[in-house]
Formats: sequence, C-alpha cells, structure tokens
Amino acid sequence: MNDGNAAARVIQDLRSRAVAGPAGTRLPSVRQLTARHSASPVTVAAAIRALAAEGLVEARPGRGTFVARQPAAPPPGDLSWQTVALGPGRFGETEMQALLALPPAGAIPLSGGYLDADLQPTGALGAALARVARQPAAWRRGPAEGREDLRDWFARELRTGLRARDLVICPGGQAALSSAFRALATPGDTLLVESPTYLGALAAAHAGGLRVVPVPADRDGVLPDQLAAAFARTGARLFYCQPLHANPSGASLAAHRRDAVMAAVREHGAFLIEDDYARDLVIDGDAPPPLAAGDPEGHVVYLRSLTKSAAPELRIAAIGARGPAGARLRSARLLDDFFVAGPLQQAALEFVTGPGWGRHLRTLRSSLRVRREALLCALRRHLPGLVPARIPRGGLHLWVRLPDGADDTRVAARAAAEGVIVFPGRPWFAAEPPAPHLRLTYAAAAPDQMDEAVRRLARALRDDTP
Repeated sequence: MNDGNAAARVIQDLRSRAVAGPAGTRLPSVRQLTARHSASPVTVAAAIRALAAEGLVEARPGRGTFVARQPAAPPPGDLSWQTVALGPGRFGETEMQALLALPPAGAIPLSGGYLDADLQPTGALGAALARVARQPAAWRRGPAEGREDLRDWFARELRTGLRARDLVICPGGQAALSSAFRALATPGDTLLVESPTYLGALAAAHAGGLRVVPVPADRDGVLPDQLAAAFARTGARLFYCQPLHANPSGASLAAHRRDAVMAAVREHGAFLIEDDYARDLVIDGDAPPPLAAGDPEGHVVYLRSLTKSAAPELRIAAIGARGPAGARLRSARLLDDFFVAGPLQQAALEFVTGPGWGRHLRTLRSSLRVRREALLCALRRHLPGLVPARIPRGGLHLWVRLPDGADDTRVAARAAAEGVIVFPGRPWFAAEPPAPHLRLTYAAAAPDQMDEAVRRLARALRDDTP
C-alpha cells in the first residue's frame, strides 16, 4: 500500500467535500475513508488532522468529522475618519494605476509602457539570473551606489563623459526620477517640463511638492525661446526633458534647437534632467548623442534605464551628474532604499556584456518596426484622420490627435468596453490640454492584432462623435 498516495487521495476527497458543503455537514467516517481509498486508519487520521489545522474540518470525538464553522467576519469598521486625516489625494495616482493596470482577458492592449512578453529576452535573463543566484558572492552586500563594474558599463555605454563614480544604480527609471527631484529641488520649487510630458514625471514631481510649469513643445521638441522665457518668469532651476522620442508625443529635439536649449539652461544656472529612456528603442536611422555628451559644466543630469528595452521586472537604471549634483543624487538614493539587490545587478551585467544583448537589440529594432507599421496600416484603413503627420522614428507610441469636440477620456472608456485598451491624452499635460489626444502603444500587442484593435477603436470613436 502506498500510504503517500492514499493520504493525498483522502485529503483531496475531504477538501472538496468541505469546500462544497455548508458548515456542520457530517463528512465520511474514518472507516468509510479507509475502505474508499485503501488507506490505513493512521493515514486517514493524519489527513483529518492536516485539514483540521487548515481550519477546513472539525473532528468531534465520538461523533465524527464535520465541515468546520468559519468564524463570523467582524463587522466593518467606520473608516471615514481617514478621509480627513489623509487629506486630498495626490496628483496622478489614479492615472498611474490605470497606466500600469494589466489588460483584462480578451482585450487588445494599445496602452502600456513596456514590451510585449514576446519581445522580452526572458530566456537570456532567466539564464543569467539562475547562474548568478548560485554564486554566494552575489548575495553579499556591495557598494550602496551600485556595483562598480555595472556602473562602469553604463558609463562606457552612455558616451556622455560621465564616469562610473558619477553614477548611481537605481531600481528603475521612476525611482531615479523621484530621487532626482528630491535631491535637486525642495518642496515649493518650480519644475519646468515639456508639454505634453511623461505622466510618471508629473506624478513624481507633485509627490515631491514641486510646482510644475509646462513649456510648449512641437514635433521638433521643446521651443527654446519659450523655455528661456519660462526660466526668466519663474526663476526655475530644474527642467525635465526627453530629447529622444519623448513619451507620449514621440518628438525628438531637433538638431537646430539643441544648442539653444542648452544655452537657456546655462544662462539661468539650471539643471536639465535628460530622461534617455528610448536610447535602445530607435527604429529608423541612428540616434543623436545625448545632451549630456556636450555638457562639461555639469548642467545635465542623465538617466538611462534597462527596463523599457528589456523587461519590466529588470528594475535596473543609472542616473548621474558631474560634481556636487552627483553627490546629492547618490545621497538621495541611499536614503530611499540603501541599494539595489546585488543578484539582479550582476544578472543585468552578465546579460548586457554578453552576445545576447546585441542580438536582442537588433531583433527588437526589427520587431518594433513591424508592429509600428501594422498599427499605422490599421489606422490608415479604419481611422485615416488619426494618422500622425510625422511618424516617430523610435520609442513605443503613436500620439494621435482626436477630432475637435471628442472627449479623450470618454473615448478611452468606450474603447475598453469594445475590448481595446488605449490611454487618454489629458493626464500627460501639466495644464489644460490644447486638444484631445490618445496615446497608442504599438509594442504591447502582436502585429496581427492591430487591425482588429483599431477596428474596435473606430467603433468607440464613432459612438463618441458629437
């Protein structure tokens, strides 16, 4: 007799009966279970004890075994006092939760800020992490600013002139942004941003108590004269910028504007936080050098993450600056969470220094081009009025202008009801949006889903027509 298998059969039998039956229901006796499952009385008694320990059954000596009575749930407490104690909610919290929410089953995602699972190098990452996890040295505490060899790789890869000692490793770009805002500004200070700009940056700035002032931008990036005027008007000393394939608009700072933007920053003794999230997401042509590469005076604070270009759970980023600003950043990160997990840092290093990293980037470039074209073809077929006038040459998103009078939030809600997830444009503006937009992500759904996704979006937009 195999008592191990018999015990499992008894437990499965009693568990299913206990879950299905109301409290107090008599369960089969030890004798009945012994005969039914060819188990010894000792095995049956042990199974009953195991389920009793879980609270599923109750053994009553001399009477038998019964479905346990679950204790009554305590009456809900009055939590209304928390509304007063907590005060008003923070800007962007609801929008960030919606942005990061997983799509419901059956819906086609045209929203989100990460690569589809099919585009992630999970095999290579998993193999690297498995190798690292077996090395005892990986679990020892390393430098608070991050592994020196990983910082050295970032320094070489960035080509900005920043050195390993200028950088600190962070658990993702969002954490780096929050630390930078806190390190370089104090509550009440003004932060200038492009309009529109990354929703996560707006949320982090407001959480840090900063006053956010938008600066107009167009297809060639931020307008330098407007930036200089905003510096002069507000006295700001901090400007957050995405010069390459900005999220959400896809715009890149044109070559003829780069010098003027940096001149405005230098003239006003300010810092420019360069969020270079799309450096590994270029689809067409070659990316220009980072702004930090031409900044020996230390005005540019540079941020680069592996999360967008690899996998959402690879929470590895580097942020750095020259001089005292870099020291401030390293101190802020230390206060936040001491350091990033060593095994994750080492696994990231093994991946990006091995041959798999280059192969992944080449494959990713090709795959993103295919998906971008599939989405554009679907828009031309079903919603030609939404095709952007200029197609972004990289990044993950299309920024589409809706017809005048459309309500982008309502369109997004109706699209969700049709089974396609898109994100409204309104939350990406620090002030009133000049027109309704949607951000459509082409990296989160397979190419063969794009046509159906846009067909569903067309129905939602048709229903919203005034």
